[in-house]
Amino acid sequence: MIRKSSKTAIVFRILLAVYLAAVLYLCFGHFEHLPKISKTFLGFETDKVVHFLMFLPFPLLAFLAFGKERTQKPWHSLLMTVALFAIGAIMAVATEIGQSYTAYRSSDPFDLRADLIALTISSIVVLIIDLSKQFRKQLS
Repeated sequence: MIRKSSKTAIVFRILLAVYLAAVLYLCFGHFEHLPKISKTFLGFETDKVVHFLMFLPFPLLAFLAFGKERTQKPWHSLLMTVALFAIGAIMAVATEIGQSYTAYRSSDPFDLRADLIALTISSIVVLIIDLSKQFRKQLS
């Protein structure tokens, strides 16, 4: 019989795989046929907002898929958070480099900056949530 936590991890791993496929599609898809949209959203370039939102979920989804049961001590949480950020950053850099090799997309360091800001914020949130879970467990 599969434990509840194992079932949950499987669901989050599937969700992470779907998320990664969506990121690849958004980074490398052809979108010339879509109608033109506003160049800015709330004063930010729409493209940068999309990049921010695209990378924001990664640390949380990856943590729920692979790290939730592995962090028993604060330093485990810190190491897991750093690892997830690093993996997300490598993914962001790889997509920007990959885009530079396509004829229909371009690489933009400001896109990478938006990706890294999203990864930083999400990683900090994951760390805070996991540490608070550990401290609540210690108090009980």
